[in-house]
Amino acid sequence: MGHSTVLIELEGVRLLTDPVLVSRVAHLRRHAPPVEESVFGEPDAVLISHLHHDHLDLSSLRRLGGDTPLIVPAGAGRWLERKGFNFVTELSVGEDASVGGVTVTAVDARHDGRRFAGPRVGSLGYLVGGRRVVYFAGDTGLFAEMADFAPAPDVALVPVAGWGPRLGPGHMTPSEAAQAVALMAPRIAIPVHWGTLRRIGLAGRHGERNDEAPNRFAEQVATLAPDVEVRILRPGEETEP
Repeated sequence: MGHSTVLIELEGVRLLTDPVLVSRVAHLRRHAPPVEESVFGEPDAVLISHLHHDHLDLSSLRRLGGDTPLIVPAGAGRWLERKGFNFVTELSVGEDASVGGVTVTAVDARHDGRRFAGPRVGSLGYLVGGRRVVYFAGDTGLFAEMADFAPAPDVALVPVAGWGPRLGPGHMTPSEAAQAVALMAPRIAIPVHWGTLRRIGLAGRHGERNDEAPNRFAEQVATLAPDVEVRILRPGEETEP
């Protein structure tokens, strides 16, 4: 659905990741097609990787309703409850939660997820496991322990770009994202965190480079992990595992 927002449907369970469903978030404007409510409907739970505004947007969460279950990094629960969300589960690395017939396991993410004027909590990735396992990275830098994720993912949703002219610490370039895929060796890799948000007033040239990031990622994966299939989905597209 754009940026890091993905609807995962597994074992009859529908999970929505880091929902950004609005046309503008702070100083960022959406240039991808809008997200239609009929697509995401009523998810069984929402996975929040960290509290940055382009991953935790309160107005988008309110579109889903205050009774939508949220799974969040440890330390974020009380703040979200004060914002009107009634069912919040906190996880730390290694902990898990059940949603219907799937298990959501929190894994490490190397990213400073502190929110301006919000709680100072860390970042997580998630492994969503049923008969197949989907890895959602959120935002993270590359780290060698990705090779040790258990259960090993069948599908990896990996960030390959950003929204500004430069990527700060705790992000991956297309090349680094390809190295991450080589470490994890999933069957399918889907690049995310690209082609959706642009800083207001930023020249279009950067946006064009940002939109090229998944193709550069695919080229690198073909070299580093040729057995992995890369599927590039533009916002609004879907695929079957």
